Amino acid sequence: MQFAHTTMKLHDDSLSASPLAAREAALVAALDARPAATVAERLQRAKRAHTTRRVALENGVALLSEAAPRAGDLVLARVEALGQHDKLQDPSGRRVHLFVGDEIVVAYGNRYAPSQFEAFVPGDLGACHLAAGGGIAARVVAANSRMDEPTALTPLGLIADARGERLNLACAALPPRELPALRPPVFAVLGASMDSGKTTAAAALIRGLSRLGLRVGAAKVTGTGASGDPYLFRDSGAHEVLDFVDAGCATTYLAPHEQIEAISATLIAHLGEVGSEVIVVEVADGLLQRETRALLESGFSHRAFDGVLFAAADALGAAQGVSWLRTRGHNVLAATGLMTASPLARREAEEICEAAVRGVEQLESPLVAAELRARVR
Repeated sequence: MQFAHTTMKLHDDSLSASPLAAREAALVAALDARPAATVAERLQRAKRAHTTRRVALENGVALLSEAAPRAGDLVLARVEALGQHDKLQDPSGRRVHLFVGDEIVVAYGNRYAPSQFEAFVPGDLGACHLAAGGGIAARVVAANSRMDEPTALTPLGLIADARGERLNLACAALPPRELPALRPPVFAVLGASMDSGKTTAAAALIRGLSRLGLRVGAAKVTGTGASGDPYLFRDSGAHEVLDFVDAGCATTYLAPHEQIEAISATLIAHLGEVGSEVIVVEVADGLLQRETRALLESGFSHRAFDGVLFAAADALGAAQGVSWLRTRGHNVLAATGLMTASPLARREAEEICEAAVRGVEQLESPLVAAELRARVR
């Protein structure tokens, strides 16, 4: 045993003294001796999130390490552990692979997603999470049981300009607008819940209206910043697509009702200014979600939305949602959503629903689009 021990020791010493180990040690020492990168250089090298796309990141020259974050603030953070979101949507929408140790630029925001996470902007720059792949930094407090652990982040500082002012999405937002008195017709696509088929239905309606020869503008007025839905709307034929990030918000969860109205008015007005002949708006989540319910129970929604399509996953949800909306005075044009993928569920909905039931293939039809267009002002 003594001989074996001596042999192993000699083997270890020979490894540590090898030319390869020496060169590696020298390389590490040389890398450690390099001058520290400036904040501007680190920001240039960092992986940047889609939510931050409108902000002029070249103005970032400092990191604030003591300030309390606010919704919309840009933060430089380090990835500590990979979890549910192991990719980050970049400004172009490409899903960029993340690695432990990466520095990333994301925006603080609250998140409401029953099928994923609930998360809040923390009151300090302590450890937090990547709460959404579009680039939301927040502290996760609840998760759907199907989710993995959230990707862990260490905030390195809020990004600030040469005057020490933090960079926030609101600084790069579209100019605010009032809801125009004269505007194109606006269709609103609503749903019973997250993942009820709203985005698919909105995209199908955009396709049908564009096939009718109309210039379609599209907007997502509430939700969590991400690239997927806006690109689907554009691919479906929309000539211009905007979302709440363009109005200065990374997410809209817990935003004041007045801000939700202002976002909606601004996006609708800007879509009208670029020549849209008809506008399709998606409102995220379900009717009972805090911001969605307040919006749909307000007088503003009646002035802003000329016709409503309601998406649900089943016939009962469709019937109840249509009734809920009509009780509040909305012009419900059709029920749609995931339930139309099943002939049985669709037949059930047709039997009990107060509105016509329209599947994706019907909404894509210019004939159905013409019918819906004729039922709004």
